[in-house]
Amino acid sequence: MDSVESAQYPEIIKALLTEYQRLAEASFAEGVESLLALDDERGQYLWLRTGWDDVRRVRGVSIYIRLKNGKVWVEEDWTDLGVVDALVKAGIPEEEIVLGFHPPEARQHTEFAVA
Repeated sequence: MDSVESAQYPEIIKALLTEYQRLAEASFAEGVESLLALDDERGQYLWLRTGWDDVRRVRGVSIYIRLKNGKVWVEEDWTDLGVVDALVKAGIPEEEIVLGFHPPEARQHTEFAVA
């Protein structure tokens, strides 16, 4: 697959997270909100949930992606959606994606960027 220009990375990430949020909203408990924080200026993109499920507080980041040093850093992915696979399918080359949730010494054993 041809790689896309890195200037398109924010648009790809935002479209992906927006679609994930839309698909997941129906499965969240009534008192739980699905939120997006999309910051182009700082290159940080989060999909999170917050609220109350009966008497239990719900909060946390579902996916956190940021742009750093020309690479797409996947810092968190607490879903079973496979955001990394979706980024590759959208045209972002593996060598442009850093699995930030892996320790630095383990990244060399993947097909993705080390940093």
